[in-house]
Amino acid sequence: MRWIEQMNGRLPISRPVCYADLPWQMRKTGIFFLAVCILFAAAASTLAAQDQPAASSRFVVVLDAAHGGDDPGGNFGSQPEKSWNLALSVRLRSLLMARGFAVVTTREADTTVDSDRRAEIANHAEAQACLSLHAATNNTGSSPAIHIFISSLAPAATTRLAPWKTAQAAWIERSLALAGMLNSALAHAGMTVTLGRTGLPGIDSMTCPAVAVEVAPGKPADTSGPPESGDYDIQTRVAEALAAALVEWRSDKGTQKQ
Repeated sequence: MRWIEQMNGRLPISRPVCYADLPWQMRKTGIFFLAVCILFAAAASTLAAQDQPAASSRFVVVLDAAHGGDDPGGNFGSQPEKSWNLALSVRLRSLLMARGFAVVTTREADTTVDSDRRAEIANHAEAQACLSLHAATNNTGSSPAIHIFISSLAPAATTRLAPWKTAQAAWIERSLALAGMLNSALAHAGMTVTLGRTGLPGIDSMTCPAVAVEVAPGKPADTSGPPESGDYDIQTRVAEALAAALVEWRSDKGTQKQ
Protein backbone atom coordinates (compact mmCIF):
# COMPACT_ATOMS: atom_id res chain seq x y z
CA MET A 1 0.00 0.00 0.00
CA ARG A 2 1.25 3.47 -0.85
CA TRP A 3 1.71 5.86 2.05
CA ILE A 4 2.59 9.50 2.37
CA GLU A 5 4.21 11.28 5.28
CA GLN A 6 3.20 14.78 6.27
CA MET A 7 6.32 16.73 7.08
CA ASN A 8 7.16 20.41 7.39
CA GLY A 9 10.73 21.51 7.77
CA ARG A 10 13.71 23.31 6.35
CA LEU A 11 16.98 22.08 5.01
CA PRO A 12 19.84 22.64 7.47
CA ILE A 13 22.26 25.45 6.72
CA SER A 14 25.79 24.22 6.16
CA ARG A 15 28.20 24.98 9.02
CA PRO A 16 30.72 27.72 8.09
CA VAL A 17 34.35 26.66 7.78
CA CYS A 18 36.11 27.69 10.98
CA TYR A 19 39.66 28.02 12.20
CA ALA A 20 40.01 24.44 13.44
CA ASP A 21 39.03 23.10 10.02
CA LEU A 22 41.88 24.83 8.18
CA PRO A 23 45.08 23.02 7.08
CA TRP A 24 48.20 23.55 9.22
CA GLN A 25 49.79 25.80 6.61
CA MET A 26 46.81 28.14 6.71
CA ARG A 27 46.63 28.19 10.51
CA LYS A 28 49.95 30.07 10.53
CA THR A 29 47.95 33.18 9.78
CA GLY A 30 45.45 32.25 12.45
CA ILE A 31 44.34 35.70 13.50
CA PHE A 32 43.33 36.65 9.98
CA PHE A 33 41.40 33.45 9.31
CA LEU A 34 39.77 33.51 12.73
CA ALA A 35 38.46 36.97 12.02
CA VAL A 36 37.13 35.88 8.62
CA CYS A 37 35.48 32.85 10.23
CA ILE A 38 33.70 34.97 12.83
CA LEU A 39 32.44 37.40 10.19
CA PHE A 40 31.25 34.55 7.96
CA ALA A 41 29.40 32.87 10.83
CA ALA A 42 27.72 36.14 11.81
CA ALA A 43 26.63 36.77 8.23
CA ALA A 44 25.19 33.27 7.90
CA SER A 45 23.22 33.67 11.14
CA THR A 46 21.86 37.03 9.97
CA LEU A 47 20.75 35.63 6.62
CA ALA A 48 19.05 32.68 8.30
CA ALA A 49 17.18 35.00 10.66
CA GLN A 50 16.10 37.21 7.77
CA ASP A 51 14.91 34.22 5.75
CA GLN A 52 12.58 32.79 8.39
CA PRO A 53 9.82 35.44 8.28
CA ALA A 54 9.62 35.19 4.47
CA ALA A 55 9.14 31.43 4.62
CA SER A 56 6.45 31.61 7.30
CA SER A 57 4.45 34.21 5.33
CA ARG A 58 4.41 32.18 2.09
CA PHE A 59 0.83 31.29 1.14
CA VAL A 60 0.57 28.67 -1.59
CA VAL A 61 -2.42 27.95 -3.82
CA VAL A 62 -2.44 25.00 -6.22
CA LEU A 63 -4.49 25.37 -9.41
CA ASP A 64 -5.32 22.09 -11.11
CA ALA A 65 -6.71 22.53 -14.63
CA ALA A 66 -8.59 19.27 -15.09
CA HIS A 67 -8.13 16.98 -18.11
CA GLY A 68 -5.48 17.78 -20.74
CA GLY A 69 -3.46 15.96 -23.38
CA ASP A 70 -5.21 12.79 -24.50
CA ASP A 71 -8.09 13.48 -22.05
CA PRO A 72 -10.19 16.26 -23.62
CA GLY A 73 -13.00 16.23 -21.06
CA GLY A 74 -16.38 17.50 -22.25
CA ASN A 75 -17.11 19.28 -25.51
CA PHE A 76 -17.86 23.01 -25.63
CA GLY A 77 -18.54 23.26 -29.33
CA SER A 78 -15.51 25.04 -30.70
CA GLN A 79 -13.10 23.77 -28.04
CA PRO A 80 -12.80 20.91 -25.54
CA GLU A 81 -13.21 21.32 -21.81
CA LYS A 82 -9.47 20.88 -21.22
CA SER A 83 -8.79 24.18 -23.03
CA TRP A 84 -11.48 26.04 -21.09
CA ASN A 85 -10.08 24.77 -17.79
CA LEU A 86 -6.54 25.81 -18.69
CA ALA A 87 -7.65 29.28 -19.76
CA LEU A 88 -9.44 29.76 -16.42
CA SER A 89 -6.36 28.51 -14.54
CA VAL A 90 -4.10 30.99 -16.34
CA ARG A 91 -6.48 33.88 -15.67
CA LEU A 92 -6.88 32.99 -11.98
CA ARG A 93 -3.14 32.48 -11.54
CA SER A 94 -2.47 36.03 -12.77
CA LEU A 95 -5.01 37.49 -10.34
CA LEU A 96 -3.60 35.54 -7.40
CA MET A 97 0.04 36.37 -8.14
CA ALA A 98 -0.90 40.06 -8.34
CA ARG A 99 -2.30 39.67 -4.81
CA GLY A 100 0.88 38.17 -3.42
CA PHE A 101 0.04 34.45 -3.55
CA ALA A 102 2.55 31.78 -4.49
CA VAL A 103 0.79 29.78 -7.20
CA VAL A 104 1.63 26.22 -8.27
CA THR A 105 -0.11 24.70 -11.29
CA THR A 106 -0.46 21.05 -12.24
CA ARG A 107 -0.15 21.85 -15.94
CA GLU A 108 0.74 24.87 -18.06
CA ALA A 109 -0.05 23.39 -21.47
CA ASP A 110 -2.13 20.72 -23.21
CA THR A 111 -0.39 17.83 -21.44
CA THR A 112 -1.62 14.59 -19.89
CA VAL A 113 -1.33 14.55 -16.09
CA ASP A 114 -2.78 11.61 -14.16
CA SER A 115 -4.61 12.03 -10.87
CA ASP A 116 -1.74 10.68 -8.75
CA ARG A 117 0.69 13.18 -10.26
CA ARG A 118 -1.72 16.04 -9.61
CA ALA A 119 -1.93 15.03 -5.95
CA GLU A 120 1.85 14.68 -5.72
CA ILE A 121 2.31 18.24 -7.03
CA ALA A 122 -0.19 19.61 -4.51
CA ASN A 123 1.31 17.71 -1.57
CA HIS A 124 4.88 18.68 -2.43
CA ALA A 125 3.81 22.34 -2.56
CA GLU A 126 2.43 22.13 1.02
CA ALA A 127 -0.44 24.30 -0.19
CA GLN A 128 -2.96 26.18 1.91
CA ALA A 129 -5.64 25.73 -0.78
CA CYS A 130 -6.04 23.45 -3.79
CA LEU A 131 -8.60 24.15 -6.53
CA SER A 132 -9.35 21.60 -9.24
CA LEU A 133 -10.94 23.51 -12.13
CA HIS A 134 -13.59 21.91 -14.35
CA ALA A 135 -16.31 23.01 -16.76
CA ALA A 136 -19.73 21.60 -17.68
CA THR A 137 -22.46 22.07 -20.27
CA ASN A 138 -25.39 21.09 -18.02
CA ASN A 139 -26.66 24.64 -17.54
CA THR A 140 -29.66 25.68 -19.62
CA GLY A 141 -29.87 29.15 -18.10
CA SER A 142 -28.17 32.30 -19.35
CA SER A 143 -26.24 32.94 -16.11
CA PRO A 144 -23.18 30.95 -15.03
CA ALA A 145 -23.79 28.15 -12.55
CA ILE A 146 -21.03 26.85 -10.29
CA HIS A 147 -20.84 23.40 -8.73
CA ILE A 148 -18.43 23.04 -5.80
CA PHE A 149 -17.48 19.55 -4.71
CA ILE A 150 -15.36 18.19 -1.89
CA SER A 151 -14.30 14.61 -1.30
CA SER A 152 -16.91 12.14 -0.07
CA LEU A 153 -14.39 10.55 2.33
CA ALA A 154 -15.44 10.41 5.97
CA PRO A 155 -13.45 12.79 8.22
CA ALA A 156 -10.52 11.19 10.01
CA ALA A 157 -7.88 12.29 12.49
CA THR A 158 -4.52 13.52 11.26
CA THR A 159 -1.81 10.86 11.34
CA ARG A 160 1.90 10.91 10.60
CA LEU A 161 1.44 8.33 7.86
CA ALA A 162 -1.77 8.37 5.83
CA PRO A 163 -2.91 5.92 3.15
CA TRP A 164 -2.43 7.55 -0.24
CA LYS A 165 -5.97 7.05 -1.53
CA THR A 166 -7.62 8.48 1.59
CA ALA A 167 -5.17 11.19 2.65
CA GLN A 168 -7.83 13.89 2.18
CA ALA A 169 -9.89 12.39 5.02
CA ALA A 170 -7.83 14.34 7.56
CA TRP A 171 -8.59 17.60 5.71
CA ILE A 172 -12.34 17.28 5.16
CA GLU A 173 -13.31 19.92 7.73
CA ARG A 174 -10.88 22.45 6.28
CA SER A 175 -12.05 21.64 2.77
CA LEU A 176 -15.66 22.21 3.84
CA ALA A 177 -14.68 25.60 5.26
CA LEU A 178 -12.90 26.53 2.02
CA ALA A 179 -15.92 25.44 -0.03
CA GLY A 180 -18.15 27.65 2.10
CA MET A 181 -15.92 30.67 1.53
CA LEU A 182 -15.86 30.08 -2.23
CA ASN A 183 -19.64 29.67 -2.20
CA SER A 184 -20.15 33.03 -0.50
CA ALA A 185 -17.88 34.90 -2.92
CA LEU A 186 -19.40 33.34 -6.04
CA ALA A 187 -22.96 33.92 -4.84
CA HIS A 188 -22.05 37.53 -4.02
CA ALA A 189 -20.88 37.87 -7.64
CA GLY A 190 -24.38 36.89 -8.80
CA MET A 191 -23.77 33.25 -9.72
CA THR A 192 -25.87 30.24 -8.83
CA VAL A 193 -23.83 27.88 -6.65
CA THR A 194 -24.48 24.32 -5.52
CA LEU A 195 -22.40 22.33 -3.04
CA GLY A 196 -21.88 18.60 -3.11
CA ARG A 197 -19.65 15.71 -2.15
CA THR A 198 -18.38 13.01 -4.48
CA GLY A 199 -15.46 10.67 -5.10
CA LEU A 200 -12.56 12.69 -6.48
CA PRO A 201 -9.51 10.50 -7.26
CA GLY A 202 -7.00 13.35 -7.40
CA ILE A 203 -8.35 15.29 -4.44
CA ASP A 204 -8.78 12.16 -2.30
CA SER A 205 -4.98 11.86 -2.15
CA MET A 206 -4.27 15.54 -1.37
CA THR A 207 -3.05 16.75 2.01
CA CYS A 208 -4.45 20.29 1.84
CA PRO A 209 -7.83 22.01 1.91
CA ALA A 210 -9.06 20.96 -1.54
CA VAL A 211 -12.19 21.50 -3.64
CA ALA A 212 -13.31 20.91 -7.21
CA VAL A 213 -14.88 23.94 -8.90
CA GLU A 214 -17.01 23.12 -11.94
CA VAL A 215 -18.17 26.08 -14.04
CA ALA A 216 -21.26 25.73 -16.24
CA PRO A 217 -21.20 28.90 -18.35
CA GLY A 218 -24.83 28.73 -19.51
CA LYS A 219 -26.42 29.34 -22.89
CA PRO A 220 -26.30 32.75 -24.58
CA ALA A 221 -29.60 34.60 -24.06
CA ASP A 222 -30.06 35.31 -27.78
CA THR A 223 -29.48 31.84 -29.23
CA SER A 224 -30.26 28.18 -28.63
CA GLY A 225 -26.71 27.11 -29.43
CA PRO A 226 -24.13 25.63 -27.03
CA PRO A 227 -22.50 27.70 -24.27
CA GLU A 228 -19.85 30.12 -25.43
CA SER A 229 -16.89 28.30 -23.95
CA GLY A 230 -14.50 31.10 -24.82
CA ASP A 231 -16.57 33.82 -23.15
CA TYR A 232 -13.94 36.05 -21.62
CA ASP A 233 -16.43 37.84 -19.38
CA ILE A 234 -17.62 34.64 -17.72
CA GLN A 235 -14.11 33.40 -17.00
CA THR A 236 -13.13 36.82 -15.69
CA ARG A 237 -16.13 36.96 -13.35
CA VAL A 238 -15.45 33.49 -12.00
CA ALA A 239 -11.71 34.11 -11.61
CA GLU A 240 -12.25 37.42 -9.79
CA ALA A 241 -14.75 35.85 -7.39
CA LEU A 242 -12.42 32.92 -6.65
CA ALA A 243 -9.50 35.28 -6.09
CA ALA A 244 -11.57 37.38 -3.67
CA ALA A 245 -12.51 34.24 -1.73
CA LEU A 246 -8.90 33.11 -1.50
CA VAL A 247 -7.81 36.52 -0.21
CA GLU A 248 -10.35 36.12 2.60
CA TRP A 249 -9.23 32.51 3.14
CA ARG A 250 -5.63 33.67 3.49
CA SER A 251 -6.58 36.14 6.21
CA ASP A 252 -8.82 33.71 8.06
CA LYS A 253 -9.08 29.93 7.78
CA GLY A 254 -6.05 29.44 5.58
CA THR A 255 -3.63 30.56 8.29
CA GLN A 256 -4.82 27.96 10.80
CA LYS A 257 -2.64 24.91 11.37
CA GLN A 258 -3.87 21.41 10.56
